[in-house]
Amino acid sequence: QVQLAESGGGVVQAGGSLRLSCTASGSIFSINTMGWYRQPPGTQRELVATITNVGYKKYADFVKGRFTISRDNAKNTVYLQMNSLRLEDTAVYYCNLENGWPPTTYWGQGTQVTVSS
Repeated sequence: QVQLAESGGGVVQAGGSLRLSCTASGSIFSINTMGWYRQPPGTQRELVATITNVGYKKYADFVKGRFTISRDNAKNTVYLQMNSLRLEDTAVYYCNLENGWPPTTYWGQGTQVTVSS
């Protein structure tokens, strides 16, 4: 059984910063990709950023230069540092784990990020 525990969401003013964390527990394979997706109100879930176990990163165009994804493999934890937050970054942010190969997909419960003016 794999579980993902997220933390770090909240309310922040536009231009501010937040850091999200997600720790995976259970049977975690060494080959995996961890990442963050988000779902703004009334829209579909979308990719924010992912990072493989060897550190390859992928970002959505709308966060490049503002968000940074990182991970600590020893702790099975992924982080998302979000800077220069905009109103349109308001969403529920979900942690994602693609575990093993072929990958099995797991999701966190989601954490709300609200950017206010």
